[in-house]
Amino acid sequence: MTFRLFYFEKISTFPNILCSILLILDKQKYKQTHPTYYLMANEIERKFLVNGDYKSLAIKSERIIQGYLSLVPGRTVRVRIRGEKGFLTIKGIGNESGTTRFEWEKEIAVEDAKSLLKLCEPGIISKTRFLVPVDQHTFEVDEFYDDNEGLTVAEIELKSEGETFEKPNWLGEEVTGEIKYFNAVLMKNPFKNWTEGSEK
Repeated sequence: MTFRLFYFEKISTFPNILCSILLILDKQKYKQTHPTYYLMANEIERKFLVNGDYKSLAIKSERIIQGYLSLVPGRTVRVRIRGEKGFLTIKGIGNESGTTRFEWEKEIAVEDAKSLLKLCEPGIISKTRFLVPVDQHTFEVDEFYDDNEGLTVAEIELKSEGETFEKPNWLGEEVTGEIKYFNAVLMKNPFKNWTEGSEK
């Protein structure tokens, strides 16, 4: 995983969060002498549908509510409440295979996350995430609700695109890089609207 260091003023209030978003999107670097910094990384993951029992193998589950402040390709801005914690995440555009893309994430106060969700684009993603260990890896399996009821997707994070991993028997078709399975797209074109052979 490749890291780059960007430096920002400490995020402690709602207005500062919004200012930090603008700083990141404009790619303005702060001096390395500043004491506060955050890690930015390239996220490498593969995504699959699920066609079997995985819940009995899960070691943890958390409810997730999330929305998007920006859906612009290349700089998607996500607000998420996971359990009792809030997070602000910015994602870049994926590479040709869809396995790798830039990601920055910062934990924020849950009250700030709730406030930011009110500013998000229409449509909220609601799901439960199950952590399922398989050999040396852990799959994150998302069971969706509301307009995406009936959709379950598993993701696995890797150290490199060529890294091998064990595929459990409950893992189905690979959908890595298929745009219609992106959470930001499911918000606009939910699973309930899909028909066989439909596109994004």
